[in-house]
Amino acid sequence: MKTLMGFMKKELLQTLRDPRMRILLFLAPCIQLTIFGTALSTEAKRIRLSIVGAPTETFIQDVYRQSLASKWFIPAKVTSSDPFEQIQKGEADAVVLLPTGGLDKALGRDDGKVQLLINAVNVNRAQSIERYFMNIVYSQFERDLPLKFDVRVLYNPAMETALFLIPGVMSMLVCLITILLTSMSITKEKEQGTFETLISAPIMPSEVILGKTLPFVLLGVSNIPLIVGVAMFLFGMPLRGSALVLMLSALIFVCCTVGIGLLISTLAKNQQQSMMGGFLYLFPSVLLSGLVFPIENMPWALRIFAYINPLTYFIELLRNIMLKGGDVRLILQNNLILAAMAALFITISWRRFRTTL
Repeated sequence: MKTLMGFMKKELLQTLRDPRMRILLFLAPCIQLTIFGTALSTEAKRIRLSIVGAPTETFIQDVYRQSLASKWFIPAKVTSSDPFEQIQKGEADAVVLLPTGGLDKALGRDDGKVQLLINAVNVNRAQSIERYFMNIVYSQFERDLPLKFDVRVLYNPAMETALFLIPGVMSMLVCLITILLTSMSITKEKEQGTFETLISAPIMPSEVILGKTLPFVLLGVSNIPLIVGVAMFLFGMPLRGSALVLMLSALIFVCCTVGIGLLISTLAKNQQQSMMGGFLYLFPSVLLSGLVFPIENMPWALRIFAYINPLTYFIELLRNIMLKGGDVRLILQNNLILAAMAALFITISWRRFRTTL
């Protein structure tokens, strides 16, 4: 233990003595979370809405006012009366085209057809525009129907995208820091020429592995309270579950990502290869984690990779603990999978490190 503690102390001092490294470890994740949490959004906002026809009629005026009051739509500033030209020039995102002679007369003839033109260059935004507008139209018709629906949205009643994305961004930042730092730990020793001194010292391979992993586990876990604090105070992210369970889950996840970083460092010959290996792992890992794109929508071949991705399980854990309060079965299941992955990656890294000796 004395040898191991000395080794860990050396790693921590070597990592933290550089002021720029301390900024990278503790300040950069908070800044990144603030930027990503503010900028990333899947909602369609500030939709420029235009009406072509007879916009002074009662029904369409009610729809128009409701659209602007919803904060999804804003008035389009158009220079042409041609609806297609309005969208082509980028002056409007959606154009309501009323029937000839006015909507009220058309309704009187039982021919009240209204056309909605949508700019579908961005397919997801176009689908959201259609959904928002049709909900507003149906809410106007609902006044004449005897049947009323009481819709209640659970866990995210304001439907804020940030509450969905921030747990994923938190997981991504922890993954980024731990994998990149750990992956360069051994290759840095090789480049500086201290690796030979390290392996010739009276230290067991297991002590070297623990000395190279435990400091980065501590650094990774120490980032969790900072990131959670930023998410809660800046974005109003709730923590409905146990903070202790959250920290325990984060510890298991960090052990897993540190094991991946250590495995990359045993495969790479220099720091450049380590960094490239880390990024080669991170990009598909983030895209196939359910952070933005639902796993259920992926082809089955890609779903296999999503389900062997540690980031997938930690994002699900964070969302469940912070938004829903934490389901015991889901927490146990996901943590057991992450623990098994951590054990697998660390074991493979340890075996490869012994081979390189």
